[in-house]
Amino acid sequence: MPETRTQDRAADQPLSVAGWATHVPGLTAADLPGSPVEPACGPDDAKDVLGRKGLLGKEPSTRLALCATHRALGLPPGKLTEPLPYAPGTAVVVASNLGNVETVSTVLDDMRSRGGNVVSPLDAPNASSNVIASSIAIRYGFTGPNLAVCSGATAGLDAVRLARVLLLAGRAERAVVVGVEPADPVARALAALRPGDPGELIAGAGCVLLGRPGAWPTDTGITVGPVTRHTSDPGPADGQPAVGELYGAAGVVHLAAAAARLAGGADDDAAGLTVRCGDADDAWLTVDVTRAGARREAGAAA
Repeated sequence: MPETRTQDRAADQPLSVAGWATHVPGLTAADLPGSPVEPACGPDDAKDVLGRKGLLGKEPSTRLALCATHRALGLPPGKLTEPLPYAPGTAVVVASNLGNVETVSTVLDDMRSRGGNVVSPLDAPNASSNVIASSIAIRYGFTGPNLAVCSGATAGLDAVRLARVLLLAGRAERAVVVGVEPADPVARALAALRPGDPGELIAGAGCVLLGRPGAWPTDTGITVGPVTRHTSDPGPADGQPAVGELYGAAGVVHLAAAAARLAGGADDDAAGLTVRCGDADDAWLTVDVTRAGARREAGAAA
């Protein structure tokens, strides 16, 4: 049966990628483009990136997402000392299928066995499915729409697609798109139930800053086009980093890595790379990331 493809209903206009970061604990820029020079810290050491204040009670996935966002924004280590001038009208879209599942499981178990009074006030907010996106918005003062995407293996690029819709419809000036997954025992057990052999879930996060040209104070020359949905497997992405199973975070992590590769000149002859995520159950999504002023090579992938 011939493959069918559907495009975003949003216009084909490319969006600028103003910043990016990948944050997979233990990996460096040599392992995964967009990572720090030194090994990325785990959630327990997020204070090294974010400062000590404001992390009490934050889940591991929220801490990793905040680290990726902080680094994508190009901020120095530590808590913000003054409001970000571009925070008003900035949307936050987070892709995570299992981000707070351990807390939800623990809260439910406690309530069933001992009643609602035993639930910690620090744990209760983390039971919200939108806790990661709201934590990012509150910490950095972003006042635009705030969305969480939990759509399976396509979640990362689904989040990019939703950010495009918000931006091109005028609902937001800029968008912070984050993909993150934890690797706690509950999350790993649930991820292992997926059909086929998805591999063992690892913890990690990625962040990309999207907007119309000029919306952010930086111009990297990197753009991202509309997201394409494929109803059959579009084939392997040969150049995509093999860092482990990131599930819903994969699309954003690979997009951030592709932007870093192009900006760093790792692919001098290529004007762009194709990012892919998905599986046989959830379908596949692809998106093209391009660099201004260079020739695109067919088949390049990130």
